[in-house]
Amino acid sequence: PRPCPRSPSNGTSRRLSVDEMYLADTGGQYLDGTTDITRTVHWGVPTPFQKEAYTRVLMGNIDLSRLVFPPNTAGGTVESFARRALWDVGLNYGHGTGHGIGNFLSVHEWPVGFQSNNVPLAAGMFTSIEPGYYRDGEFGIRIEDIALVVEAQTKKPFLTFEVVSLVPYDRNLIDLSLLSLEQIQYLNAYYETIRARVGPELLRQQLDEEHEWLQRNTEP
Repeated sequence: PRPCPRSPSNGTSRRLSVDEMYLADTGGQYLDGTTDITRTVHWGVPTPFQKEAYTRVLMGNIDLSRLVFPPNTAGGTVESFARRALWDVGLNYGHGTGHGIGNFLSVHEWPVGFQSNNVPLAAGMFTSIEPGYYRDGEFGIRIEDIALVVEAQTKKPFLTFEVVSLVPYDRNLIDLSLLSLEQIQYLNAYYETIRARVGPELLRQQLDEEHEWLQRNTEP
């Protein structure tokens, strides 16, 4: 049989370096849920443009994740919030902003999402939020989280998202000068949640090195 084109081979494999960006699209099927989480990292010194592009993708992820919107709002109506920070400087991405997540079913589950033909968002739905940016032949960025549609803390019954993916973003790629105070406050609250929920489990499993990594990467 022919090998899968995604399988490593001596002819196509490359040695990892600290001079490039790496995009890891990860996920798994579990009895109590499905994960689909993408993180982009750079282990060396990113260029100023790489940092700006990454930060603007993160800004779009945050802006959509913290959005408060009326019930019966279609995903396509709010999708541009994930693109605005990129649009501000003439950048964009050519894929969808998110898709429904099945519970031990399809990772890309219809009919939830942010395209024009998806159903209105309703409490209890799981969707991915995954803006990105790609420069052909150079690098790619995507930041993907899973979010649960929940009721917002408003007088009238509005909706918002609760991000349930608990993985830090790459501090090495964030240009803090681009972020608003509200975006920084959102990040700090997210990191507190990661520490509170993931930290004790790492300690329970005696994963001390991993716990130290988590603490470093969730500092305010």
